[in-house]
Amino acid sequence: MRVRTGFLGQISGVAVVALVTAAAAAMLACGPVATRIMRVGAERAMNADPVAELPDGLHVALCGAGGPLPDAERSGPCVAVVAGSSMFVVDAGSGGARNLQGPILGWNPGRIDAVFLTHFHSDHIDGLGEMGMLRWVGGNHTAPLPVYGPEGVADVVAGFQRAYQFDYRYRTAHHGEKVVPPSGAGYAAQPFTTPPLGESVVLLERDGVKITAFRVEHEPVSPAVGYRFDYGGRSVVISGDTKKSDSLLANARGVDLIVHEALSRELVGIMNEVATETGNDALAKITHDILDYHTSPVEAAEIAEAAGAGHLLFYHVVPPLPLPGLASAWLDGVSDAYSGDTTLGVDGTVISLPSGSDDIDVLAD
Repeated sequence: MRVRTGFLGQISGVAVVALVTAAAAAMLACGPVATRIMRVGAERAMNADPVAELPDGLHVALCGAGGPLPDAERSGPCVAVVAGSSMFVVDAGSGGARNLQGPILGWNPGRIDAVFLTHFHSDHIDGLGEMGMLRWVGGNHTAPLPVYGPEGVADVVAGFQRAYQFDYRYRTAHHGEKVVPPSGAGYAAQPFTTPPLGESVVLLERDGVKITAFRVEHEPVSPAVGYRFDYGGRSVVISGDTKKSDSLLANARGVDLIVHEALSRELVGIMNEVATETGNDALAKITHDILDYHTSPVEAAEIAEAAGAGHLLFYHVVPPLPLPGLASAWLDGVSDAYSGDTTLGVDGTVISLPSGSDDIDVLAD
């Protein structure tokens, strides 16, 4: 197995390079020159399609690498998966849809075939409204966005449907039915029964793509699931939120890539100590409670080692890491627990698994 860094920079960075170049040049120019440069940059960006240029295989992009706390490098949890010609998204955290569409990735949300929700904590669903709207408008869709999830997903979808009912009408009235067909607005819930721990259920199997769901352990949040994607002889498991879970391990054996959440108990412990010392009782309680239903970085590494995974990508990174050196502290002990390669994800991290190969190509933005 080969792990290569930077390979995808020549592929998915087309729109990014065009926009950044245009913006930098515009800062040095003014008036007519700046507007001409803007036009050239816009033409390049709008004509680019990084997803279409990806080689056949499985490709994973973090449209959101963080958790519920504000983080300059990591938005709410959001993982895009391209499998062959299809694009799926796991969770829709705040900022995820804009990262997907914007200069960080440049992957048109109009391409989204379905969204898969791991559970219904607010940070995993609060960007769903925007994601559905951008997918509808960006893809001229005539059918609503399928949203898969465990028991309760129909209620979540109904809530967003009601909240956005006026937006749907405004956009169709303004832009016309040919641009934003009313039949394509909103969402179509695709509920499934959460399987017992250690087992899985196949949710979708078409065009060589197989997507399965399995129960994870995030009590008192229940149900909570992770997902596995298989295509072209390559495989990815996405954990969702969970403590160290044998159920996840059972469904991740032999995968090429594990995308796993993690929380540093040491760093969150510092937050808890300060909150306690300063009399912030609410934050002290929260930073105590969250320690027992997430996975530590070392525990995620132990899972990856036991599974024989080819690569470990961290996401849902808690807490934020704004200072130099904190990333090293967060990762302390990981290399001792896992013999493979790891990536500490940020918004825009992309990992590519080409079909018919054992290569793992990494681009960390």
